[in-house]
Amino acid sequence: MAYLAFPPAMRRLVNELTKLPSIGEKSAVRLAYYLLTKEEREVFQLSDAIRAARSAVRLCEECFCLTETPRCVLCSDPNRTQKTICVVEKPADVLAIERAGSFRGRFHVLHGLWSPLRGVSPEQTKIGELLRRIAASNSSPEPIEELILATSTTVEGDATALYIANSVQGLRITRIAQGLPKGGELEYADDVTLQHALQGRRAIG
Repeated sequence: MAYLAFPPAMRRLVNELTKLPSIGEKSAVRLAYYLLTKEEREVFQLSDAIRAARSAVRLCEECFCLTETPRCVLCSDPNRTQKTICVVEKPADVLAIERAGSFRGRFHVLHGLWSPLRGVSPEQTKIGELLRRIAASNSSPEPIEELILATSTTVEGDATALYIANSVQGLRITRIAQGLPKGGELEYADDVTLQHALQGRRAIG
């Protein structure tokens, strides 16, 4: 590898940086060089922020989004309806939908998609927790009435949506569709596209 000419400590840093999403060797080298040439105080501030975030941030016990408290801000908001749950793949998708500003229900983050070809089973996602959440809501004052399946329009996203739809009975099941290109990632869609996708959702199953 080209970066073998660097000192061992820098090679280790580059190697760790390449483990981050979307970071290849060239980007890792640039980031490592940036960190090693910045003021020591600034670099240690970044290091401290990473350690603090890793220690403080956890998964919401209800929707599995990121939070520092047992229940996240969205799940704790009394003005959001519990009757509609929007199911997404990752926390970044929650932020994307919230940015669009047209959804006032709750969320459920799967932290992955069912992908047999990659060896990812439904049990390795939060699908089981979603099904238990639905069952528990049946005895609550405001039971869940609709699931919006907002997984990406990839093969894995479609397969996951269909698996969930086939596993749930007695609810309205809808799938976002309008405006999202086939194979598109939800977190990269613009606000108007997401608004149209939510408003134009269709029933499945």
